Amino acid sequence: MTHWWQAGVIYQIYPRSFQDSDGDGIGDLAGIEARLDHCVALGVDAVWLSPIFPSPMADFGYDVADYCGIDPRFGTLADFDRLIAAAHARGLKLLLDFVPNHSSSQHPWFLESRASRDNPRRDWYIWRDPAPGGGPPNNWISDFGGSAWTWDDATGQYYLHAFLKEQPDLNWRNPAVRAAMMDVLRFWLARGVDGFRIDVLWHMVKAEGLPDNPPNPDYRPEMGEMHSLLQLHSTDQPEVHAIAAEMRAIADHYSTPGAERVLIGEIYLPVVRLMRYYGAAPGEGVHLPFNFQLIEAAWNARALSRLIADYEAALPAHGWPNWVLGNHDRARIASRVGPDQARVAAMLLLTLRGTPTLYYGDELGLEDVPIPPERVQDPRELREPGLGLGRDPVRTPMPWSAAPGAGFTTGAPWLPLNPDWRTRNVAAQAEDPNSMLRLHQALLALRRAYPALATGDFIGLEADGDILAYERRLGAERLVVVLNLGGWPARFDCEGPVRPLLSTLAGPSEVGHDAIRLRGHEGLVLLREG
Repeated sequence: MTHWWQAGVIYQIYPRSFQDSDGDGIGDLAGIEARLDHCVALGVDAVWLSPIFPSPMADFGYDVADYCGIDPRFGTLADFDRLIAAAHARGLKLLLDFVPNHSSSQHPWFLESRASRDNPRRDWYIWRDPAPGGGPPNNWISDFGGSAWTWDDATGQYYLHAFLKEQPDLNWRNPAVRAAMMDVLRFWLARGVDGFRIDVLWHMVKAEGLPDNPPNPDYRPEMGEMHSLLQLHSTDQPEVHAIAAEMRAIADHYSTPGAERVLIGEIYLPVVRLMRYYGAAPGEGVHLPFNFQLIEAAWNARALSRLIADYEAALPAHGWPNWVLGNHDRARIASRVGPDQARVAAMLLLTLRGTPTLYYGDELGLEDVPIPPERVQDPRELREPGLGLGRDPVRTPMPWSAAPGAGFTTGAPWLPLNPDWRTRNVAAQAEDPNSMLRLHQALLALRRAYPALATGDFIGLEADGDILAYERRLGAERLVVVLNLGGWPARFDCEGPVRPLLSTLAGPSEVGHDAIRLRGHEGLVLLREG
């Protein structure tokens, strides 16, 4: 049996930047509801929303002050209920971003925990005395730079935060914390949510005793201070897998045939360690431990061929693959590989075996948007300026049209629009048969028309130079995907007759009986005949 999340395509929306409905320059739930038809026309199956919970916005929603509410900037619970009903009426699933590693320092739990050492919620967070010689309890570094410990004058201890000091880490070794957070999942699942992307899942449990992390022998300053140490003791602890199994059991409890609830884990780990998050047996881990390799890979055919083969070989028998080209934390694919190769990358993402996640705006070929210093919002950039670690450039408003405010807002957008918004927008690309948007629509339509592209087997094909080639098979249906990752023509020898179904480029493709001649930056999907 194939589940919806195996055949489907997930579309990530950054709510602040999708559609503003009230003119304050910030996207909201009513705006997302108004643009759901774009998701349908694009051809995706599920929408994942970055955090929408009440928050002081020290880290734009990843500092949660109430796990069971909606931030007024985005709307109300009633707005959310209308959004989920509207999504379901269109056949779309809706996923939320669950942030379990840390809360906001303004969350009532932390305010109680900070009130006194003997407060019943003191142990809901991670508090420690200073090191014997004074200073922080250990050498751990925040992912945003600086010590992962902040001193609290009132109670005379440090508290741990893997990110900002406004994001104190919850103590998942405390059963009361675990129970409270599992109830959060139940709250939203009972409301009809179709699943969750679990933020920094591999961070959630820390090693007993909180020993120092070892230095990173390969550290270079341009990597950012967080990489000066290896996160050996602050992440990826074995106890986290039992927590994931409990989350999975809750999701499964709310699942029904055809309406399975899905869990997606954010995990930046080497492939061998990533595989553990599927669980030791079926039903014991998250459905999809995010596979970020395409975000970090060298963009050449031989490296990608090895990467894909190694990932497929590493998957457990019960593990379903998934692929990601971009998200709210990393440079956009069009900036990483250029606009021509971004079209080839789209074909790669949407024809590999496994569940693809598409980041809003990538269907338009948006590139990273330059942010003037006075407009920088991201705390990562503000804390470590000049290293290019800021995430604002990939979180800019969606350009819908050439109308004022790009159709995103009638006010002043919270971040600058892409410089070419008057020509690179949804309305313009919908009218252009050769646009990036139309290519994405065609690729997604092809996935529906040919199930082999969505759930079929993957067979790598021998290729040389800049050519990456593979076959997708399901029953008698066989499709060949040939991608030219170079900017010059290349030949691929193909056994047996094939018929081209889709090219990344306009105009006829040169497909012979036993050879395919690809243009520079061309990707092809072909159907085997006979």
